[in-house]
Amino acid sequence: MSLRSAIRTIFTLGHGAVGGLSEETAGTDPIALFKTWFDAAKRSTIFLPETMTVATATKDGVPSARMMLLKGVDQDGFVFFTNYQSRKATELDENPRAALVFHWAILERQVRVEGTLAKLPTEASAAYFHSRARGSQIGAWASEQSRPLARREDLERREREHRERFEGVAVPLPPFWGGYRVTPVRIEFWQGRLNRLHDRLRFDRQGAAWQVTRLFP
Repeated sequence: MSLRSAIRTIFTLGHGAVGGLSEETAGTDPIALFKTWFDAAKRSTIFLPETMTVATATKDGVPSARMMLLKGVDQDGFVFFTNYQSRKATELDENPRAALVFHWAILERQVRVEGTLAKLPTEASAAYFHSRARGSQIGAWASEQSRPLARREDLERREREHRERFEGVAVPLPPFWGGYRVTPVRIEFWQGRLNRLHDRLRFDRQGAAWQVTRLFP
């Protein structure tokens, strides 16, 4: 074993790289397994373990991807928030399907999620919006996300204008901002193993249940 492999094994010892991921360990509920892995990532030294890639596509199948933050997960799906006038939102209006990828390198773990999307109710978006720092709330009003910006100074001017506009009052939820929920139809768990003999388990939704399939690495 190389020194690099030895160090990697030490870092991931007890997190699956040695013991692996068996069907018995995984169970039959991928959301419960995701939460277990997510909790392990939060306990590790990973910065922003909630970071994920969100991939969307146009109606013609042209893909795009960006890094975002997971803001909630339960049996109904995975939640994130954005500007509804952004590029991703425009693509989701045309093609309401997306893929998410979580990668926790120090644990040698990856989770891939594929599913359909729907906007959250306004009340849920407002509740999250008002939990954000006030500066972030004003920033949401100031940014015309994904649109051309001639100068940085124009963005800073818009931020000042909205800061003054809402001085002394609660910042309201912008009508163009809110959340999405990804309802998963497929979730794949990847656990790194020695000699690149990794474990991959794919969960496919079958009605109210999930079918588990082991894949070659």
